[in-house]
Amino acid sequence: GVRIPQLRVMAKEIAKRDDWRIFIEATDTKFYEEAMLQGMVIGRSKTALDEQMKYVKRFVPRIDNWAVCDIFCGELKSAVKKGKETVWQFIQPYLKSTQEFELRFGIVMLLHYIDEEHIDLLLKYADSFCHDAYYARMAMAWMISICFVKFPEKTMEYLKHSKLDNWTYNKSLQKTIESLRVDKSSSKYEKTLICVLLFIMTSLSFSFYFCVSAAYGDCNVAISYKSSTRSSRLPLQKSE
Repeated sequence: GVRIPQLRVMAKEIAKRDDWRIFIEATDTKFYEEAMLQGMVIGRSKTALDEQMKYVKRFVPRIDNWAVCDIFCGELKSAVKKGKETVWQFIQPYLKSTQEFELRFGIVMLLHYIDEEHIDLLLKYADSFCHDAYYARMAMAWMISICFVKFPEKTMEYLKHSKLDNWTYNKSLQKTIESLRVDKSSSKYEKTLICVLLFIMTSLSFSFYFCVSAAYGDCNVAISYKSSTRSSRLPLQKSE
């Protein structure tokens, strides 16, 4: 296969050419790398936002795996810069889709909107989320984890009363802890780490002995419990 950095170099070159539209309009692609490359070219195209979003709309139904979805969404950062509100309105139907990767596309695009203006809307949407597909639920957990890192107090308060299903809720906590490996030197890192650990401990309704340890250097967090009958890693179940 062709590595992502190489595909990005190719996409940059194709996007500069006058005939870049011919490449992205081709629908007979057979390989994963071809689809990935087309998505990258759409994201890097210098055309007007309206035309760019036309190609985005054509491309989304062709997404059939998480990697193409997530790389494509990342490349659309330039489109968001061109017209943040326009793209916000564009992704709304995808947030209601019943199709796994259309829904994942919409949710991953929300990562461009984790800011003061949109955080309340994102958490409100999370409470309306209801889908059994693995990659859609993983996208929601990813979004919640980034919300937690950027807005720890607000997201923690949301999680205390959220309507997320237990699987997505638990995965959100797991991915939050994983996200805390970033920016270790800042006071925000320390503050968020403390928040998430306290939240996990106080939100659980287990009458077991808890053992929590955190290695600050690389954020290794181990949470376990012991009872008279067994000892195993703690299932992060939401309080009922």
